[in-house]
Amino acid sequence: MKRAEVKVPAEEIEIQKDFIRKIKELNEGSLLKYSISTFGCQMNEHDSEKLAGMLNDMGYVETDKTGESDIIIYNTCCVRENAELKVYGHLGALKKLKESRPGLIIAVCGCMMQQQDVVLHIRKKYRHVDLIFGTHNLYKFPELVFNTINSGKAVIDVWSSTGSIAEDMPVERKDGIKAWVTVMYGCNNFCSYCIVPYVRGRERSRREKDIVNEVRMLGQQGYKEITLLGQNVNSYGLDLEESKSFADLLYSLEKVEGIERIRFMTSHPKDLSQDLIYAIRDCKKVCEHLHLPIQSGSTRILSEMNRKYSREQYLELVGRVKDNIPGISLTTDIIVGFPGESETDFDETIDIMERVRFDTAYTFLYSKRTGTPAAKNPDQVPEEIKKHRFDRLIAVQNKISREINDLLVGSVEEVLVEGLSKNSTTMYTGRTRSNKIVNFRGSSELPGKLVKVRIDASQTWSLEGTVI
Repeated sequence: MKRAEVKVPAEEIEIQKDFIRKIKELNEGSLLKYSISTFGCQMNEHDSEKLAGMLNDMGYVETDKTGESDIIIYNTCCVRENAELKVYGHLGALKKLKESRPGLIIAVCGCMMQQQDVVLHIRKKYRHVDLIFGTHNLYKFPELVFNTINSGKAVIDVWSSTGSIAEDMPVERKDGIKAWVTVMYGCNNFCSYCIVPYVRGRERSRREKDIVNEVRMLGQQGYKEITLLGQNVNSYGLDLEESKSFADLLYSLEKVEGIERIRFMTSHPKDLSQDLIYAIRDCKKVCEHLHLPIQSGSTRILSEMNRKYSREQYLELVGRVKDNIPGISLTTDIIVGFPGESETDFDETIDIMERVRFDTAYTFLYSKRTGTPAAKNPDQVPEEIKKHRFDRLIAVQNKISREINDLLVGSVEEVLVEGLSKNSTTMYTGRTRSNKIVNFRGSSELPGKLVKVRIDASQTWSLEGTVI
């Protein structure tokens, strides 16, 4: 079913830009600072870049010192309980700071705020929070800040309906080499463990021309790599009136000058078409790396998860990917301890890992999310069993990751230099097309350049080399 138009009208964007100008006038002559703490996925990180862009235009300056901030923002995630508990801990710690500085604005946004019980809890227990908004009305942030400043009262604006797509709003990207570009919002899959469709809404694809224009601008600004974001990029375009697929989008972006590399995430196995496999193979700028979450190796558990594919279908799909793109790097997500998972089910997950030989697996203990079908399952796996299985899984994957990296020693890889390695003034870091981290000695003119590096040594999570 094709959607109705969901793009925010240009007039509304201008209204928000007018609020930005008003706040900048209010701030004129003052050195006001902001800090943003981001929890969760790359989508949240990119949302924080948009918030930073708006704040910069309002006249605020970013600081990494919360105690010096005039606006403190927590951009939240609700995929796992641990992320929520961290947010509550941070909010509690701000109470004394707010008492000493009543003019401080404390804002909480993101996925957690799309849950009514969370908003009620914050209003009851953390009354020093000034501004609460969700995922669907991010573009209205300037207006919300203006109302918070003017009213002196708490402002709550959370939309329960699926949000619109706002184009032409400010973005402050910290990295001048790589950029995230959202191609679609929301998710229609309703995996039984996942809260995302409830907090991010239904799928909405951006128009291809808007995406291409953004990427073209990034190329003109000197960016070398883009990562296309969506909860399920493989279903891009299904809601658009024009017949456009994700494969079509990749072919269009391949033509954009300046951009050297294209990545994307996340792909749902049930929607990975043969056309998309061909696009990854044929587009020279699309990197040979595919993140393809399996979540479990058991067909029975996959059915309980509502993933809509079997282990056999996943293995067949991986076979086609490897046949068409030899040497492709495969990464995945795996949930350990899903309700009802038996030892046999878990053994099938280990078997899948050994068959596919993922370069990296992002592994998670199952986290019960209120409102999802899996949370109501009475057959919850005990924590000690989950942790034991988790340790087994990590040991298997670490061995595979190291073995794959060992095979790269002696090879020459193209690396996009990102900058100095952490905690070093002489070692630089970058990534191969297959998304391997490489550390090497370099110089200040290298960041942003593609260089050839001979791999001299390997570790489980990274490589070491020499520029040639």
